[in-house]
Amino acid sequence: MTQATHFPYDAILFDLDGTLFDAEQGIISSIKFAMNRLGEPVPGGVDLRACIGPPLFHSFVSLLCLSPDKAREAMQLYREHFEREGMDQYTVYPHIRSILQILKSHQIYVALATSKPTSIAREILDRFGLTRYFSKIVGVDDDNRVIDKPELVRLALPETYARAAMVGDRFYDMEGAAANRIEGIGAGYGFGSEAELYDAGAAHIAPTTEALRSLLCGDAKLPRGFFLTMEGPDGSGKSTQVALLEKNLRSYGFDVLFTREPGGCVISEEIRSVVLDPEHKEMSRECEALLYAAARAQHVHQVIRPAVERGMLVLCDRFVDSSVAYQGGGRELGVETVQRINAPAVAEMRPDATVYLAIDHRIGLKRRYGASTPDRLELEGVEFHARVQEAYEKLIREDPDRFLVVNADQGIEAVARETLGVVLRRLEEC
Repeated sequence: MTQATHFPYDAILFDLDGTLFDAEQGIISSIKFAMNRLGEPVPGGVDLRACIGPPLFHSFVSLLCLSPDKAREAMQLYREHFEREGMDQYTVYPHIRSILQILKSHQIYVALATSKPTSIAREILDRFGLTRYFSKIVGVDDDNRVIDKPELVRLALPETYARAAMVGDRFYDMEGAAANRIEGIGAGYGFGSEAELYDAGAAHIAPTTEALRSLLCGDAKLPRGFFLTMEGPDGSGKSTQVALLEKNLRSYGFDVLFTREPGGCVISEEIRSVVLDPEHKEMSRECEALLYAAARAQHVHQVIRPAVERGMLVLCDRFVDSSVAYQGGGRELGVETVQRINAPAVAEMRPDATVYLAIDHRIGLKRRYGASTPDRLELEGVEFHARVQEAYEKLIREDPDRFLVVNADQGIEAVARETLGVVLRRLEEC
């Protein structure tokens, strides 16, 4: 009989900046912009990190020594910059997304209590795909009207609860918890010190988000991860795009493990060096296909499956679709033959989704040859690469739900935006 998961709290409130999000760059850059536009220097000795957490109007007046009228001007300038650029500099802390997933899946009440305007807080959560995890979002309605944390916490609490906690990184959060007679949990990884949090009455301090997950979620099992692959013909810009996608997914709080094929672990990397060596011109197509499958078998066993089972998002640069396209199509071994060779290697570890960077093989080859020294497969002729493209397109027609097709014949930033968009939409479906 499976033991029931124990959750210490049935209602949990979170602060936003310094608790869910690393907001330092976004907030400080917007404060500096506002002060520069007003021609007001930042007072000597002021650490702008101290502005993260308290109501911003209060920080402009008490920390940055502006008059109330100037502070109102600064708030408007700050907001313009923050909505235009600052919000894009936010990143979700590691493990936060999995904490919210676990709590929601077990019907734990989750709310946000922040000194930010409610509309801005909701926009941030929307942008990073976190809104769906919150039963209630409580902020302030007017930048210039200060609502203290105790009131925000009171408004965010459910009507009934057995045991509740407020998670935050500053003493305001702990005071809000104490005023409402609930436990305060200090986010020690945020912008306040442990001394500040303990002095304000924190019942617990989580030094890391992983420690916070243990504290809030008890022995709950992590949700299964996600297996995402990226494919494309040579010259599609795949190496650039997979690196950008990894960076962007990390900023959204996904626990990403990046790996590649052939390779990804010691044994598979050694096979990679053999199979891609331009000197091995005598290698038969059967040997090539079997080497790729051998590398994949070890990679799946040692890296991919364990990481997905640990709840990670595995992002793999190429997988079995490459073998089907390059050996099955390009080498003319046949799609079915290559799929049979790889069946024991894959061992039912199919990608949950695959990004395909679509580009005509002739355009891709021109790009590729102008970039760096090509490997053994890239040196093949145009006919070979035409067959590779045809094989990929056949795979997409046969499995359209798995493939996320992106137009790779556009600028790097445009491809990156399109790629991130289709991936996030697919992840939100899970």
